Amino acid sequence: MTGVPSPPGGFEVPLWRAVAVFRFAALAYVGLLALRDADRYAHPVPAGVVLLVMLGWTVTTAYGYARPARRRWPLLVADLAVVLGVLLVSPWVQGRTALATGAPSLAVVWLAGPVLAWAVSGGRRRGTVAALLVGGVDLATRDRIGQSTLTGVILLLLAGMVVGHVARLAVTAEQRLHRAVELEAATRERERLARDIHDSVLQVLALVQRRGAHLDGEAGELARLAGEQEAALRALIGRASAVASVGNGNIRDLRAMLDRYASATVAVSAPATPVPLTGWVAAELAAAVGAALDNVARHAGGRAWVLIEDEGEKVTVSVRDEGPGIPAGRLAEAAAQGRLGVAQSIRGRVADLGGDVRIISTTGAGTEIELSVPRSGL
Repeated sequence: MTGVPSPPGGFEVPLWRAVAVFRFAALAYVGLLALRDADRYAHPVPAGVVLLVMLGWTVTTAYGYARPARRRWPLLVADLAVVLGVLLVSPWVQGRTALATGAPSLAVVWLAGPVLAWAVSGGRRRGTVAALLVGGVDLATRDRIGQSTLTGVILLLLAGMVVGHVARLAVTAEQRLHRAVELEAATRERERLARDIHDSVLQVLALVQRRGAHLDGEAGELARLAGEQEAALRALIGRASAVASVGNGNIRDLRAMLDRYASATVAVSAPATPVPLTGWVAAELAAAVGAALDNVARHAGGRAWVLIEDEGEKVTVSVRDEGPGIPAGRLAEAAAQGRLGVAQSIRGRVADLGGDVRIISTTGAGTEIELSVPRSGL
């Protein structure tokens, strides 16, 4: 897994700072051990020179890794080479007798620095490779390998794997956060445009369609075209908002699902913001509305108005027509005859959702069907 440079302020920055702090703390520990064991070193003066080199390189890497542009192969390879060089001179500086008795190398825990740097820059694989190289050279410099030496190599390997894994998780989390922020920004812009269009263009087209619906000639044709364009524009806005505004795959925007019913004879009015519902609830409610519109087309001339209301804890959809109305007792008679359009397709669906249906009808004055469902599962 290759490393992806993190922008300034990214999730990787704390990891690089932690690596720098570790290297300085590890160097301090190395210095304390060197002071304690200097009289037992085979070459104490060169040991001091090596410690100065380690100090200089610790400062260099702290500044180097602080800039994302410098976290490249040249610095990573040089970092590893310096640590391997310290390991290779340890037998001569300390003496092979000291190493043969299980004493730690001159670098001690400081040798983990490049392993951590490789892990943060490239993940588990790169950290594992660095740990194997450093651990292998450490073992190669010893005439006798003890349990403590093997334990140190295993811990180094585990550090490379775990830190690399955490670093990749941080990069992945940052990328997802950036995508979420971009999606939210795009959603807000789409919703703003949808509100502007809803408050201006759609209102004008709807007005033209209503005023000219009963006119003849070119005026009536213009009204019809205005109605068609209003329906098409509402559907376009609904689809764009549904794609951007509802990120959870189990959530649907009811506006987009009902906008497909919009036409020159069916006007759909909805809030300017999304009306999210659980997927199957939205689908069943949309199907019930479709069944109501089918009844309008068969019995009321096809002209209808659909209104979506988001009331927080529940969502209500009203379907109104200007047909002849439903005579008293007609619905019960239709159900008894086996015509279950209203009983099953509308009432049954809404009842299964835990909602209710109200039908208000006056002979000669049209019918209004009000479907209300509770909002749950969000």
